[in-house]
Amino acid sequence: MRDIPLHDYAGLSPAAHAALREQLRGHRTLADVLAWARARTPPVGITEIVTQDEYTHDVVLPLGPRQYLAYDTT
Repeated sequence: MRDIPLHDYAGLSPAAHAALREQLRGHRTLADVLAWARARTPPVGITEIVTQDEYTHDVVLPLGPRQYLAYDTT
């Protein structure tokens, strides 16, 4: 399987970007994302699900106090 691209729109430092990429490396399904979110300390819940159409949804999770991680899911 291919790696899912990580686009940084928050201006993370190269070290923070690399660390986040490593954390997200195994995410292939929404179940992987939710398991990772629950395993964080403290656990993280979904902030919002944005329906794009009947097949595509964006799933948004908080990454930090003012940063979010958004997954485009199909």
